[in-house]
Amino acid sequence: MKVINLQEQNSCLNHFMAEIREKGYQRNRLLFRNNILRIGQVMAYEISKTFDYRPKSVTTPLGIAETALAREEDILLATVLRAGLPFHEGFLSIFDHAQNAFVSAYRMYTNREHTEVGIHTEYMASPSVKGKTLIICDPMLATGGSMVAAYEALLKTGRPAQVHIACIIGTPEGVKMLQDNVADEVTLWCAAIDPGMNEHKYIVPGFGDCGDLCYGEKL
Repeated sequence: MKVINLQEQNSCLNHFMAEIREKGYQRNRLLFRNNILRIGQVMAYEISKTFDYRPKSVTTPLGIAETALAREEDILLATVLRAGLPFHEGFLSIFDHAQNAFVSAYRMYTNREHTEVGIHTEYMASPSVKGKTLIICDPMLATGGSMVAAYEALLKTGRPAQVHIACIIGTPEGVKMLQDNVADEVTLWCAAIDPGMNEHKYIVPGFGDCGDLCYGEKL
């Protein structure tokens, strides 16, 4: 699996990442969600550089312009509910003709101390991924368990032409989980890879629970 850590390249992502990490900024859910969306847009642009492009002639009011376009109908954007929704929306604002898929894969603590987690998958709405460029968007790659569950569920619908996994923050443990469980041809994109997790399996320094920060706390 190829791993691309965009934090290694200075760009406007630095600004967006600094804001979503900052505790005071997180009090405004609208601004937080908007930055998650903007990170999705930047990452979509970076991923678009890897696509196959075909020549296209475009008629302007004054003549013919030659360009090259990718087939957005061949792109399938998948996200893991609920935290992935604004991240997904950022990708969709760039690949606006793409098809879409949604997977409910979430972690649950399996012991009283909240130090061990299991993954529960109960819902998926997706067209076939056969022959598609599949992009799976999930902001947090902590243990990697929910991403592997989503990946395996989506591949039951067909064999994609390409697979890109997009995360905002990952951990070495999450990266290792993917390396052990997805195809070698998959590319992982991260805006940052943080040092690790605390005893409750939250990314450190991270920025907290993305779903709660976007939409409010859950039971």
